[in-house]
Amino acid sequence: MKEPKVAVVTGGAAGIGKCIAEEFRKQGTRVYVIDKADGDHYVGDISDKAVLEAFAKKVIRENGGIDYLINNALPLMKGIDACSYEEFQYALAVGVTAPFYLSKLFAPSFREGGCIINIASSRDRMSQPQTESYTAAKGGIAALTHALAASLAGRVRVNSISPGWIDTAFTAYEGPDALQQPAGRVGNPMDIANMVLFLCSDKAGFITGENICIDGGMTRLMIYHGDHGWTYRPE
Repeated sequence: MKEPKVAVVTGGAAGIGKCIAEEFRKQGTRVYVIDKADGDHYVGDISDKAVLEAFAKKVIRENGGIDYLINNALPLMKGIDACSYEEFQYALAVGVTAPFYLSKLFAPSFREGGCIINIASSRDRMSQPQTESYTAAKGGIAALTHALAASLAGRVRVNSISPGWIDTAFTAYEGPDALQQPAGRVGNPMDIANMVLFLCSDKAGFITGENICIDGGMTRLMIYHGDHGWTYRPE
């Protein structure tokens, strides 16, 4: 009997991560979720090196290998006015260091066709004020993606996804919230999960080192003072 594929999803207890885990399970994949929230999964803070090592050891011990690593856990979002040194370090630990270290820990155990998918953000290329910790972490994981793709060439494909506005409650927005996006709607977790599963499939076998932005086209829409009745009024 063919062994099931094995996927690891960080931050998979809720939101986008939970949706990704559920879609993998529908395909018969054995899914390991690690999240600091209580629940029926491996509970732990991925900013802790010892937690990462114990978790990776468990996955490898129970399966002998891994097929997919989805680095999805959400970093802290605080801006330059309110974010302390320690909070900024924590955001980078969750958003960049943990994905790097899990990739390192699992690297020798990836099976043929193995994939790493890093969940970045459209904030890796654009910002709102007071978002430095989150934006720095997401920019870091986007750059980490192409570095890992080069280092793991021929063994593991590595790609990242940069979501835009994704409503994890699947709310159907109307009016300006929807229409400001060229796609005409706000995104939902399935928009990201579908791409994760595609990138992990054989159909994406020639894609590595890539960052795919799934944001309804918002980062491609140029907006100037006076466009569509919008005027800039500095606070």
